[in-house]
Amino acid sequence: MKFLDQAKIYIASGNGGDGCASFRREKYIEFGGPNGGDGGKGGNIIFKVDDNLNTLIDFRYQQHFKAKKGENGRGKNQTGANGSNMVIKVPPGTEIYNEDKTVLLTDLTKIDEEYILLKGGNGGLGNNHFKSSVNQAPRKFTKGELGEERWIWLSLKLFADIGVIGLPNAGKSTLLSTISNANPKIGDYPFTTLHPVLGTVKRFDKEIVLADIPGLIEGAHEGKGLGDKFLAHIERCKYLLHLVDINDENWYENYITVRNEISKYSEKVSSKKEIIVLTKVDLLNENLEQKKIKINQKLNSDTLFISSFNNEGIDDLIDYLFKYNEITND
Repeated sequence: MKFLDQAKIYIASGNGGDGCASFRREKYIEFGGPNGGDGGKGGNIIFKVDDNLNTLIDFRYQQHFKAKKGENGRGKNQTGANGSNMVIKVPPGTEIYNEDKTVLLTDLTKIDEEYILLKGGNGGLGNNHFKSSVNQAPRKFTKGELGEERWIWLSLKLFADIGVIGLPNAGKSTLLSTISNANPKIGDYPFTTLHPVLGTVKRFDKEIVLADIPGLIEGAHEGKGLGDKFLAHIERCKYLLHLVDINDENWYENYITVRNEISKYSEKVSSKKEIIVLTKVDLLNENLEQKKIKINQKLNSDTLFISSFNNEGIDDLIDYLFKYNEITND
């Protein structure tokens, strides 16, 4: 699946239909009077949340969206039909900004939520509205109101229970492919993952959604390596799963680097509950139990140790994730 989390689009609501100037024409009725109908209302621009979507990629191929114009009024006091609305479907977590990204117009988070961003123009009035005691046969009618138009930005912040973070090549994508239905690109080199990937872990009738965030590097909060865009996707996560390569002699410094970037990006994100997982234990050249003691003392926290290669510790990790997710849902 291709991924896109930013899109600029043009939207326009429909113009209202014009009113009609018409007169009653029937046999034996000399002065039938006005009977021009009103114009129909222009269609609205409506955004609707679709739970089946998790990317804005469709907006790469279509950037212009216009609602239909209202039909003109007709004789015999017939009102023109309203123009059809333009319903634009977006994934949950879509924010809509003005053209220069200075004003948040709405934040769409609920399934099937609808938001009218632009209203269609009202229909014009037929000449029947302008009949008076001094003007029994008015020819006056009004044009329909113009619709609205503007450029806007769509920005997607993914919804997930868990945000999987860590330096590049910490084993995030490998873990996600091991425990979930996701198929991220995996390679033994940094920046294999170039965009967030969602994966679902299912157990009986319960499931957890994980978001694999591309590897963070020093300076990520300032946009280095597109880090600020990636960090935006963990804002809505309930908690963080922080992966650290146990075989790197600078494992602690690596852990602190990621923590610092998150703290500088957002205090709210930094305050989220964090589960620390040491990865690639199958490659460790020293006694694992002794290493665990040293690491837990250094971090002053209980941590998990796994290998996605031989599945060591994977079941314990999944058990922990489901138990903790139940606590956060209560």
